[in-house]
Amino acid sequence: MIKFAPGNLRVPAWTRPVYMVAAGTTDFRKRYPAKKLEELCMMAFRMLLEENGLKQDPLAVKGHINFCSYGEFADHFQDQLLCEAKVHDYLGLDLLPNVGVKTGGATGGSAMLVGAQSVASGYSDCTLVLGWERMDEVQTWTGNYYIATAACKDFETRLGRIYASYYAPMARRFQEMYGVDERVRAAIAVKNRGYACHSPFSQQPGRHTIEEVLNGNIVSDPLRFLECCAMSVGSSAALLCSEELAYKLTDHPVRLYICGGSHTLRTGDRRPMEIPLLPHETEEGYRWLYKEMEKHDGRWPGFESFGATRFAAYMVYRMAGVKVPIEDLDLVETHDAFTISDLQTYGDVGLTLYGREQDYVTSGECYHVNPHTGKPGRCPSNLSGGLLGTMHAVGATGIFQCGEVFWQLQGKYDTFHGDPSLWARYGKQKPADWSSLQVANPRRGLAISHAGVGSHVTCAVLEKAW
Repeated sequence: MIKFAPGNLRVPAWTRPVYMVAAGTTDFRKRYPAKKLEELCMMAFRMLLEENGLKQDPLAVKGHINFCSYGEFADHFQDQLLCEAKVHDYLGLDLLPNVGVKTGGATGGSAMLVGAQSVASGYSDCTLVLGWERMDEVQTWTGNYYIATAACKDFETRLGRIYASYYAPMARRFQEMYGVDERVRAAIAVKNRGYACHSPFSQQPGRHTIEEVLNGNIVSDPLRFLECCAMSVGSSAALLCSEELAYKLTDHPVRLYICGGSHTLRTGDRRPMEIPLLPHETEEGYRWLYKEMEKHDGRWPGFESFGATRFAAYMVYRMAGVKVPIEDLDLVETHDAFTISDLQTYGDVGLTLYGREQDYVTSGECYHVNPHTGKPGRCPSNLSGGLLGTMHAVGATGIFQCGEVFWQLQGKYDTFHGDPSLWARYGKQKPADWSSLQVANPRRGLAISHAGVGSHVTCAVLEKAW
């Protein structure tokens, strides 16, 4: 049994607080031949500067930036190493310092973490975080191969060379361990793809039924086609500031707390560890789980849980003062690359106890409007449409998620999702049955950025600061 030493569990302490003041994004598509990568990045940057109601004009805001954190998963897609240098130059930000970040699927979240650290340390007063992925210059199977090469060739790629093949046995194990009905996974796909119908940014929105999901083509048994995310092209951006500058730029800044965890390798043979307890959990509350795992020749985190997600949540909840996640959070954006990764994460971040993850779905509390009660869901998830419905341009994903939570906290969901001119900008028409998914008076939200089979994870808590 691996046990953490006290120093391992030291909660991060920042020198000064970090605030998010603006966000920007492109729409997301399977292919985007009309735009060069640099142009897509400029689209997100301009939205950040021009459309967030900042109290200074765009050039003045740009003049505050003194550090940049860029996220891009794979140079292979556009056959251009050090792509961040080209983007940085195109945005007109030379000679400012910048770094490129790569942590697989968590690249966007890790770029946010690096950007936040630059402000928290005092190195920067104003940091641009921007991420992208250009996944349309290669065939889909080639892109899947590139992504899969991020897995460990000793322990993971033997399962297959697409990530669906990594998550399929996880889905089987989770289903057998906790007795999960596959209709729960299907309901997640229906919900998230349905919410994507309300977003002008979405790549693959759809109004589906549980039966349609379950009758779909198998990608990697038991995962069906509609349970798997998109390969996307697009870019997203966020602007992080010190407290003094944040209030000069906006009357509605959002405070950001973010932590990371990692758990690489040994996919099918994860060494047993004690469960790091979240603030509302007790050892007694998990005695049953340890006994249940023994019955199934299991161990924590095994193949059912993401240790990196739990570790990141352990840290950030203590930083942000979150005591009971389902009560203290008003919405969450999880990394639903597959329906099973979404389901597994609920226990890792404490929305439910481990082993009770399906209750979050079947209770209806994960919906904007609880389908059983007709009242607002207790803590709705993936109102953006998530990765299943809206996007997974990997380097942008974690940034996009934070941006969606940020706009929700500012009460601007309708501004960035309901304006017909924004739909027209991307060659779309706002649906006649569009309805607002704005959460009523939210105070806190959470965003999970996740890589591999839990190799790297960041957990961000965003909180109103006015």
